[in-house]
Amino acid sequence: MGGLGRLVAMTDDNAPVRFDTKIAVLLRDDLETWQRLNVTAFLVSGLGTEVPELIGEPYADADDTPYLPMFRQPVLVFTGSKELLSTAHGRAVGRGATLAVFTSDLFATGHDKANRAAVRAVPRDSMDLVGLAVHGPRNGVDKILKGASMHP
Repeated sequence: MGGLGRLVAMTDDNAPVRFDTKIAVLLRDDLETWQRLNVTAFLVSGLGTEVPELIGEPYADADDTPYLPMFRQPVLVFTGSKELLSTAHGRAVGRGATLAVFTSDLFATGHDKANRAAVRAVPRDSMDLVGLAVHGPRNGVDKILKGASMHP
């Protein structure tokens, strides 16, 4: 195989890619399944607006049906205690990380304006966090999430 085999391996579009950054969601470990899904969807929706280079190209199937673009890299989902969420939040704020939050108060609201008002009403250190999403350099995100476990 010689040099040709190495050339194919180096140019293979399906080869694993190691990203310099990480997208991660940390969910509180006492959420119900529907809450975990809902919180994750809301949290990651903000990242592409703040960091547009996270979004890839639009998709199309073999019949040229168009589909929306998605993140260029995986979203890793973690779980942890209420205390760990608070600690991770403090680390993320301290590092100036790109950050989205979801508080327990948002389960009782019904629209975007009410969501923003609910977050605005509570000081940072008093928020009852149920989830957060963070994007940043791999090692920085790893440090922010130290102690969290991959979501089962």
